[in-house]
Amino acid sequence: MKNSKALHRFTLIPMLAALAAVISPAVQAQSLVDLYTAARGYDATFQSAKSNADATLARADQARAGILPSASLTANANRTNTEAISKLEQGYGSQTVTLGASQPLYRPANWVTYEQGKKQAELAQMQLNAAEQDLIVRVCQAYFDVLAATDSLAYLKSLKTATSEQLASAKRNFEVGTSTITDSREAQARYDLVIAQELAADNDLRVKSLALDTLVGRSNTSPQPLALPAVLPTLPMADMEQWVVQSQDNHPSIQQAKVALEVARLETQKARAGHKPTVDLVGSYSMVNNNGTFGGGAADSRVNNAAIGVNFNLPLFAGFSIQNRVRETVSLEDKAKSDLDIAQRGVAQGTRAAFLGVISGAAQVKAFEAAEASTQSALDANKLGYQVGVRINIDVLNSQSQLFDTKAKLAKARYDVLVGGLRLRQAGGVLKAEDLQPINGLLKP
Repeated sequence: MKNSKALHRFTLIPMLAALAAVISPAVQAQSLVDLYTAARGYDATFQSAKSNADATLARADQARAGILPSASLTANANRTNTEAISKLEQGYGSQTVTLGASQPLYRPANWVTYEQGKKQAELAQMQLNAAEQDLIVRVCQAYFDVLAATDSLAYLKSLKTATSEQLASAKRNFEVGTSTITDSREAQARYDLVIAQELAADNDLRVKSLALDTLVGRSNTSPQPLALPAVLPTLPMADMEQWVVQSQDNHPSIQQAKVALEVARLETQKARAGHKPTVDLVGSYSMVNNNGTFGGGAADSRVNNAAIGVNFNLPLFAGFSIQNRVRETVSLEDKAKSDLDIAQRGVAQGTRAAFLGVISGAAQVKAFEAAEASTQSALDANKLGYQVGVRINIDVLNSQSQLFDTKAKLAKARYDVLVGGLRLRQAGGVLKAEDLQPINGLLKP
């Protein structure tokens, strides 16, 4: 009977384990493109920029009203009762319906406003493009921040294991009398330090993961790691000045500054149009219905009135407001020119810095790859020397720390190069969502 219960228990355990595996949700790693797609529909900053662009387009369409015809319909009705001293009571009513319309024939300021509206529509698209490029970089940065934090924690765990083994070896050697207490204490100190570093790395990973979750609107995101060995993509243009020239033509901030300058120039034209006359074509059709009694007799009548004409208006004097408005817009136009210069210089400097960052990062990756091989050889040599007695414990511990630190820095350098390539394209004004595909192809499925 006891054997039967034991057999039943051991049979039930695998069944429960299999059932738990089915019920518990599997953690599916997400690619960079998947998380960018999620962020594009969730990120509040991008959604705000999108709504602002839609509002700007609607505001630009409003500027067309100044050059299109307008029409209105008005109606009123009233009743009047009069009682004279002669006891003669009179009462009459009146109902009026008027349909009026006008068409601007010559209004320079309205046409300038219409041109400004078209520029505002262009500006809205540029602002949305800039927001999308910024979202691409933010998602990529958050993605690789999580991977870098994950790598750091993994390397520290490996270092803890290696340090623990070295600590155990130092204790054994001290017990048999082949090493001093100093080796054990050095190994213990290094082990305690790694524990503290592991706790800090674990917290950093939690913070970075939370930032990525907040950005993409998902919980417990799991980015796909970089497949190793990784062949980092090369730049399409190897000349820094080519990137600078490209940025001057395509960067959203420069394009926005150019549009702002054109809008400022149009505003000056609109201000000067205040001296010019305006001509409108106007027309109206009204129906007036009168009914009641007046003077003891009926006063019913109906009058239809149609009119069409041209209104001409010429400003003569407005208290110098037009002249001062022109002075104001000219100054704002000069400010827009300066803002354009600031944008061009800032973008050129940013593009050069981004280019040099990518070139330097690629060189660092190669240097860290060579350093990884060297530190691995040094660790192997120190372990062998420790075994034969020509090296002490601290030499092995230092080599272990240097190796895992080099591995973490190498991984971080790879991520920085990938993000730096996107930042360079952003500085050049040519960053698109399709640029994530080559990076996505480097990830481990």
